[in-house]
Amino acid sequence: MKIIIMGCGRLGAHLARRLDREGHDVTVIDRMSDSFARLGSDFQGTMVLGIGIDEDVMRRAGIETADAFIAVSNGDNTNAMAAEIAKLVFKVPRVVARLYDPVREETYHTLGLMETICPTVMASDQVREIILGNGRK
Repeated sequence: MKIIIMGCGRLGAHLARRLDREGHDVTVIDRMSDSFARLGSDFQGTMVLGIGIDEDVMRRAGIETADAFIAVSNGDNTNAMAAEIAKLVFKVPRVVARLYDPVREETYHTLGLMETICPTVMASDQVREIILGNGRK
């Protein structure tokens, strides 16, 4: 698959390395060139320096032929906007956005604009299971 990841923080870099090792065509967009160091020297994908909501930057990353777009920058608004552009403007088939705010995540999920993940909700669920004795030991 041709996959574009916006955001090269811990999650974006980890995901990019993993998908790259699995043989996918991975492109990472980040606004800070230093962030690409997280990818390591064995990363075979492409790195694009720029703002992930800029349509020209998205085009340089190959969004017009992408199978998936993943927005995992550190900002909910940026992730939501980039995901909406990928889905509505470029018609990318699979779009996922990480949103920290559970209310915002629920809103986008309910509207069906994109797939969302919310680490706040995921961690809360996991901690609850552990505390109530239903989780991992």
